[in-house]
Amino acid sequence: MPASIRAARPLDRLICPTIPSSRGQVALYTEPGMHRSLVERRLIEVNSRLKRVREELVVVDEQLTALAEAADEARIRYLVSETPLADRELREARRHADAMSRSRAAVVDSITELERAQDELLDRLVTEPQ
Repeated sequence: MPASIRAARPLDRLICPTIPSSRGQVALYTEPGMHRSLVERRLIEVNSRLKRVREELVVVDEQLTALAEAADEARIRYLVSETPLADRELREARRHADAMSRSRAAVVDSITELERAQDELLDRLVTEPQ
């Protein structure tokens, strides 16, 4: 990719790179004169990535459920024993569950961005003449 191509946002780099022009930043893949086949190819790419990210969300949800259960069990063990070891285990279990929760939020954000990109490409596909 030429050095002059840059992305406005990280997701745009994956979905719609831009190049500088006299009109400001011009999208390479969503220009008004963009061929229908390119839009369709971009739509297929975004759709396949969306499927993969949704599958990843299922895995992350399962992991989050397991880590949340482990944190609950550690909390109960701490309440019963009140030892420094149980306290450390509780903090560690909560830290893991919180990290997985942040990962889940990032995956959900990715899904939202990919759905937005898919909608934009579908709109372009529908509005462009064949």
